[in-house]
Amino acid sequence: MTALGSFERRAFRFRRASAAAGFLVFSAIGTLQATLLPPSSSADMPASSPLVLELKLDGEVEGLADAARRHASLVLITMDTPGGLSDSMKDIIQHILASPVPVAVYVSPTGARGASAGFYILLSADIAAMAPGTHAGAASPIIAIGGFPQQIDEVFRRKINQDAMAFLRSFTVQRGRNPELAEKAITESKAFTEKECLDGKMIDLIVNTTDDLIRELDGRTITRFDGTKVTLVLKSAVRAPFELSARQRFLARIVEPDVFFVLLILGVLGLYTEFTHPGVIAPGVIGGICLILALYAMHFLPVNLAGLFLIALSLAFFILEAKAPSHGVLALGGIVSMFLGAVFLIRSPLTGGGVSLGVALSATLPFGVLAVVLMKLVLRSRKWKTATGKEELIGSQGTVTVELKGGEEGLVRVHGELWRAASSQPVPEGTTVRITKVEGLKLYVEPVEVAASPVN
Repeated sequence: MTALGSFERRAFRFRRASAAAGFLVFSAIGTLQATLLPPSSSADMPASSPLVLELKLDGEVEGLADAARRHASLVLITMDTPGGLSDSMKDIIQHILASPVPVAVYVSPTGARGASAGFYILLSADIAAMAPGTHAGAASPIIAIGGFPQQIDEVFRRKINQDAMAFLRSFTVQRGRNPELAEKAITESKAFTEKECLDGKMIDLIVNTTDDLIRELDGRTITRFDGTKVTLVLKSAVRAPFELSARQRFLARIVEPDVFFVLLILGVLGLYTEFTHPGVIAPGVIGGICLILALYAMHFLPVNLAGLFLIALSLAFFILEAKAPSHGVLALGGIVSMFLGAVFLIRSPLTGGGVSLGVALSATLPFGVLAVVLMKLVLRSRKWKTATGKEELIGSQGTVTVELKGGEEGLVRVHGELWRAASSQPVPEGTTVRITKVEGLKLYVEPVEVAASPVN
């Protein structure tokens, strides 16, 4: 994956304002479309007052499609971000450029930054604004695998930089901004203060608050990306924060690292229970659902294979502990392996710390105990005598009710039932016999005394 930004080659520590950023960014700005958006009484008619729909870019971006449906006058995106994944950034910019509603991006509050991918998003907006004491830029592309920066050769780096510069020019020129200065954020990893951005004609305004920004924009005529001119009417505008629908909140929750790990563990444990105890059904159903939800989350989260292998290894340790008790060594190894697997499971700029230590520990210990106990029950059940079917009859005792003559059938009462029976030797009526073989509805028996006598 390519993360755009100057991270000083650090481990891409991204704000965890929403651990579901992966899903939220991909689903952002209309990718879920109207079917995922909450119903609104004003969805299909203009509001009596101008509507400013407020979004945030510090972990979740949603609502451009909703803004269009609600006939908003402006979408205001407040941004404070160190950057993000290039694919997510391009998806956001494409929707901003195509948005039927004017979009203002505002780097705020004081001390905030629009670095890396945020710098591209800032320059792509219809109106770019910054608060005093903020900065933007430092947008050199970085290759990261599993969240860690990788060394690349100079030719490949030049190729990536040229691609990023061309992408930046593709919208900054059309927006009337300064592409030459903006490109220095890529080629030199340069960052700019808000005043430098304004003087360099990369942003339009420096304002203290969002209220000031809306007042400044009221009555201003702007040129949209397609060349059309629009006059913003924002006097007495109603400001409404965008809220996720129940469905969006549910889907976003699934792709949180902690929830993903718990779903993965519950899925494995449920299927493991069903395989070791066939016929219980409920654990298999619950486990299957949890595992599919975990696979869904894997589509959005950068999962480290080392984490998955460690979790699989821990399950093997728990099974071996049940089969060959090692005085707890294998069980301890399984717990350590699963804990490390949880820690290494997710590593990405979007998920700074991955699975939290508390969740990793609280899920690992119960899983280890249950896995060992379930396997012990399975191994112990193999020693139990079969309680049903013809296997249960073998070894059982009965009483001869009709004499068994050599080579001829008689009757034997077993568990209150009469069975046809045969014996290799004559057995008089009333003798206690033991069943040695079952063929269909016919028993083969021997007198208890013979069956129990020692072999010389």
